[in-house]
Amino acid sequence: MNDQLKRQAAAMALSQIQPGMRLGLGTGSTARHFVDLLGEKVAQGFDCLCVPTSEATAEQARSLNIPLSDLDTLDRLDMTIDGADEIDPALNLIKGAGGALLREKIVAASSDAMIVIADGSKLVQTLGRFPLPVEVNIFGLGATQRSIADVMAAHGATGELRLRVTSDGQTYRTDGGHLILDAFFGRISQPEALSRDLLDIAGVVQHGLFLKMCKMAYVATADGVITLPAATN
Repeated sequence: MNDQLKRQAAAMALSQIQPGMRLGLGTGSTARHFVDLLGEKVAQGFDCLCVPTSEATAEQARSLNIPLSDLDTLDRLDMTIDGADEIDPALNLIKGAGGALLREKIVAASSDAMIVIADGSKLVQTLGRFPLPVEVNIFGLGATQRSIADVMAAHGATGELRLRVTSDGQTYRTDGGHLILDAFFGRISQPEALSRDLLDIAGVVQHGLFLKMCKMAYVATADGVITLPAATN
């Protein structure tokens, strides 16, 4: 059922794109549906140019003959469509379960709009139920882990800090060759302060808090797809 809901949300996002757009293509199970649907439009002659956020998405897009470029060639993108692991009422996000959070954040930040597609299970009142991925440099891993653990303690984390491994027990590596530490907070009451504290750690490359970046979310529920705009002040 969740897979069907994800595809419904992806179809809604697809309806927002116009011919000639420069698009960022997200990573993950929901974003994969969007890329599949976009491939169908491209096969019918739809014109677009896309920047993938991971090698996996790039491979999928190439298999569907979706035209690709990069941010060295394109200075701005019209829109990025991506999934999320958590979405709070202000459309702040946790992302990174697929390991592409650094590239996802770079692409989203280079876009005029970020649209998130998800199923209703991703909606939360407060971020933190899902572990927060923190991408780190392999050099000085132990020191970086200790510093992140200190930040977690200062922010009242209720869980552990875990080095991500693959299904066969090998240390997980991102497309950029970095490692990921999954931080189990339980509840993140001050996401902006946490973002700053994590980025102050020398060995941290980036983290999965996407704050004030998402402009709109299409969330598929059992009652249909709902549209969530970002809160305005």
